[in-house]
Amino acid sequence: QVQLVESGGGSVQAGGSLRLSCAASGSIFRINGMRWYRQAPGKQRELVAIITSGGTISYADSVKGRFTISRDNDKNTVRLEMNMLKPEDTGVYYCNVFVWSGSAANDYWGQGTQVTVSS
Repeated sequence: QVQLVESGGGSVQAGGSLRLSCAASGSIFRINGMRWYRQAPGKQRELVAIITSGGTISYADSVKGRFTISRDNDKNTVRLEMNMLKPEDTGVYYCNVFVWSGSAANDYWGQGTQVTVSS
């Protein structure tokens, strides 16, 4: 089994910054893609950023130039640095990782952390 624990988040004014972190623990052989999603009230969950095991990074157009995803493979951690936050960035942010545990592979989700940006 693998557990994901998210930290960070909170409430800030527009233009502010927040940092999210997600640490994986448990039966981990290798972690492939690590992603951050978000879900605003009444909206579908959307992909915000992804970083592959090789370090390839991709962002949603709405966050390009403002958000930075990074990973620490030694600590099985993925982070999301969010700058120049806008009210439309408000939502619950979830980390998602694809983990190989021995010969099995599964998708795991964090518990979600609230980000609220006020205008």
